[in-house]
Amino acid sequence: MKQQKIIGLTGSIGMGKSTVAAMFAEAGIPVFDADAEVRAMQGAGGELIAPIEAAFPGSTGEAGVDRDRLGHQVFADKAALARLEAIVHPAVAAKRAAFLEAHGDKPAVVFDIPLLFERGGHSSVDLVVVVSAPEEIQRARVLARPGMTPEKFAHIFGLQLHDTEKRARADHIIDTGTSLEETRAQVAALIAAL
Repeated sequence: MKQQKIIGLTGSIGMGKSTVAAMFAEAGIPVFDADAEVRAMQGAGGELIAPIEAAFPGSTGEAGVDRDRLGHQVFADKAALARLEAIVHPAVAAKRAAFLEAHGDKPAVVFDIPLLFERGGHSSVDLVVVVSAPEEIQRARVLARPGMTPEKFAHIFGLQLHDTEKRARADHIIDTGTSLEETRAQVAALIAAL
C-alpha cells in the first residue's frame, strides 16, 4: 500500500495560494486550510471564543473574536501572543489530526499553511509547494484588496519569509504570475508526478 503524501502548500500574501489550493481541491486532493479553521473556531459560536475571552477579556463579542481588540492586547506583547498561540495551536492540531483521519484513504492531502516555514510546519510534511509570482504582481494583487494600505502590506510583508527564500526551500514551485490556465496546468502536472 502506498503511503499518503502530505503536501505543504505555502506562499506569501498575494501570491495566489488560495487559488492554487482550490485547484488541488477541484482535482480531488483534500485541502486542510489552517486559516479557515482558525476563523471558524474564532467566529460566532466557535469553540475558541470562551478560552480566548477568559485569557483576553473584552476581545470577543456576538460575532466571535474581535480581531482588532484581540490584536491590541497581544501583538505588542510576546508573552500575550504566546498565551494566545497556546490556545489556538493545539486546537488547530486537533482539527488537522481529524482531517488526516477522515482522509486517510486518499493518496495525497494538502495542508494550506501561510506561515509554513516561519512556524516550522515544513518539518511535518512530505513535500513543500511554494506558490510564487513576481513582486510587482504580488503588490498589485494585495493593494487591490478592500481595506489594504501600503503600510499594512509592508507590515505583513515584513512578517513573512521573503519569497526568494521560500522558493529556495521549496520542493516544487507553482508560478502564478501566468494565466489561470497555465497555473492549473502546473498543478495538474504536479499531481500527475505524485
